[in-house]
Amino acid sequence: MSVAEQSVTEAYRLATIAAASAAVTVRAAEPRDLDGIIGLFERTWGVGRSPDRAMLLALDFAGNPVLLATQHGKPVGATLGFLGWTDGVHLHSHMAAVVPWHRGGGVGYALKLFQRALCLEQGITEMRWTFDPLIRRNAHFNLVKLGAEVTGFLPDFYGRLDDVISGSDRSDRFEVRWSLDSPRVLHALAGGPVRDWTAVTSWPLDVDFEQLRADDPVGAARRREDSRLVFAEALARELRPELTADNDYVFTTDASDPLG
Repeated sequence: MSVAEQSVTEAYRLATIAAASAAVTVRAAEPRDLDGIIGLFERTWGVGRSPDRAMLLALDFAGNPVLLATQHGKPVGATLGFLGWTDGVHLHSHMAAVVPWHRGGGVGYALKLFQRALCLEQGITEMRWTFDPLIRRNAHFNLVKLGAEVTGFLPDFYGRLDDVISGSDRSDRFEVRWSLDSPRVLHALAGGPVRDWTAVTSWPLDVDFEQLRADDPVGAARRREDSRLVFAEALARELRPELTADNDYVFTTDASDPLG
């Protein structure tokens, strides 16, 4: 599928603005960068939790985007994705990491926008990925700031990870679809207001589930189990999770397009 040159140019413009706002440079990784990227991933998930150098090199060699964000020449963020073709060709964005002292500063947003621009340049109009539905800031980033849309609930998707972030928690995930040049996404990237969704049912998110998981593992496990039942039932009823202006979930049948 071809993408209008104007859309590609605009995508790179938005990505460049995002990188400048985060005070980073985003570029395709080179072989000399791979050890630094492994270090970023292992700082985030733990030693041995990164793809090895050979896998990163192979992904990059095959044209799958392995992107690096640097500040003053030092790596501060990285992301990788690979092509998928289940239900249509798309980029699956698999891993993204930002050093702790730059989190919340727009580095992850810049990396995502460069992935988007690269996809559109290659005629790919959809990206997909998964995220933990109980992490409120990630839900906001994915659904509101980027305008991605939840398409599925995957209970215990990766099994028990036992990594630095998740510990022994279950790896429940929402899958999202990012339709890169859709009205919904363009509305989000323009900073459009959060819609007032019609709620069939709802689920209040914890302000900081990760802190709850560290302070009260039993309570966090109970929240996980309760949410699993709610999410599975809602999606089985073909309800779609969206976020309110207060960053809580509502499940709706409203059209996902802001113009719908």
